[in-house]
Amino acid sequence: AYLNNKKTIAEGRRIPIDKAVENPTSTEIQDVCAAVGFNVLLEKNKMYPREWNRDVQYRGRVRVQLKQDDGNPCLPQFPTRKSVMLYAAETIPKLKTRTQKMGGSDQSLQQGEGGKKGKGKKKK
Repeated sequence: AYLNNKKTIAEGRRIPIDKAVENPTSTEIQDVCAAVGFNVLLEKNKMYPREWNRDVQYRGRVRVQLKQDDGNPCLPQFPTRKSVMLYAAETIPKLKTRTQKMGGSDQSLQQGEGGKKGKGKKKK
């Protein structure tokens, strides 16, 4: 919800809408953070309390270690939570899974629309 451009600020978005991503999953966020070098923990069965949809797609909490025990940041280029969120939102659209899904989803949407039109004609 923090990075989702489909959400409003009241629904939990924490970054500007122009930088947010469409429906990011917890595994995508985990992959991006782990690739940079963070210590990451994915908790699959946790959910954001304001999320009304209980679907598996919306489940998962990603815990990232920002600071070491002495209080210094683990990675100097990411001193705050917001900097990590902005980086994740910037990087998720570049993932291979995202670029492949985009091509596949366009075709499936067109097929779905065609099916809906056909069903509509049969009912008339």
